[in-house]
Amino acid sequence: MVVGCAPVDDPGAAQATVDVAADPSSDGAGASAGTLTAPAPVLPDFAGPGIQSVVPALLEHLARPGAAPLAPWIPAPVAEATQIVLLVLDGLGSEQLAARRGIAPVLAGAVGSPITSVAPSTTACALTTLVTGRAPAEHGVVGYRLAVDGEVMNILQWSLRGKDVRMSVPAPVFQPYPSFPGAVGRVPVVTRYDYGPTGFTAAHLGRVALHRWHTPAGLVTGVRRLVASGAPFVYAYYEGIDKVAHAEGLGDHYDDELRAVDRLVGDVLEALRPGAVLVVTADHGQVDVGGSVEVFGEEIMRDVTLISGEGRFRWLHVRPGAQGDIVAAATGLYGHVAWVRTQEAVIDEGWLGGVPRAEVRSRLGDVALVPFAPTAFLDPADTGELRLKARHGSLTPAEMLVPLVAWATK
Repeated sequence: MVVGCAPVDDPGAAQATVDVAADPSSDGAGASAGTLTAPAPVLPDFAGPGIQSVVPALLEHLARPGAAPLAPWIPAPVAEATQIVLLVLDGLGSEQLAARRGIAPVLAGAVGSPITSVAPSTTACALTTLVTGRAPAEHGVVGYRLAVDGEVMNILQWSLRGKDVRMSVPAPVFQPYPSFPGAVGRVPVVTRYDYGPTGFTAAHLGRVALHRWHTPAGLVTGVRRLVASGAPFVYAYYEGIDKVAHAEGLGDHYDDELRAVDRLVGDVLEALRPGAVLVVTADHGQVDVGGSVEVFGEEIMRDVTLISGEGRFRWLHVRPGAQGDIVAAATGLYGHVAWVRTQEAVIDEGWLGGVPRAEVRSRLGDVALVPFAPTAFLDPADTGELRLKARHGSLTPAEMLVPLVAWATK
């Protein structure tokens, strides 16, 4: 088991079918041909309230309290903090939380506001940005499934063709930037027991002190012990919301998981001592796509050599000289449900937060298809995605806006 969004393994699950909406002009959510003006993508705010700025701001405050005013988007309780616990709730978008405030009274009672995730809005990319303070263009973990030497590497499993590649693709080389820059000593990380010895853990967390738990109650125990021992900064991670959203969508199961998570947050708050502040954020939100998928036909695939990325941020790697034809064909076929961008446009428009170095750029495809409608683009080599009922990766508000909230202890 690895951190984040691996496909739900349920051999008994029915295969998804392709849904085609009858009237794409009704709400912009359909997957059929029609005329629709694409909404503007929600771009990461790399100069302001984005996940890349959270950890540096918190660590700077602990290192030099009061030396400079906190950014206005940092929750006010942080200003009085002598200890900070940063709890990451994988998959909890601001829009999903706002629609369910009544069933999450602890989270609803916090102080804070939404911030932006990154592009693609997926766990591997977003968590790496969060803990390193670096944009995807810098750290290079630019998605869930990336091109490496002509093949597709699963970043969460750190594998090629299903085989572990921790030796042949060393994590510190693939992602060279340290986590928690400016921290004194190794930051304690409270995370699930299974997530310790993985390639992705090494790539995004690096040299930290892992405190692993078996059940959610163990997360509370780990935080309590670390705060009591005087740890100035504690990073904790919980993935249940994301797992439930993928497996069951955004219905009753999701609501019940959010209720449980709200109680978990309350338990963490009770575990803190005076002067400690709990900060909660997330890596991305969710879109309920159900069984809606787009399947590439011959007019696309005849010039495609490789497919990477994820269903809601799909990269096509194309034959030399075919990029323009693929863009034209993809725009004609899918422009009513997705943003279609060349690699150059993705970079120039600031989606990745800068110009990636050559090695990172080689991990990208030539043409990106990024749905704004609730659908996803199928990669025949990754059919496990068909079982995911809610997904993320795109630049819609539901996926890009995440909470940044805090509470102060009395």
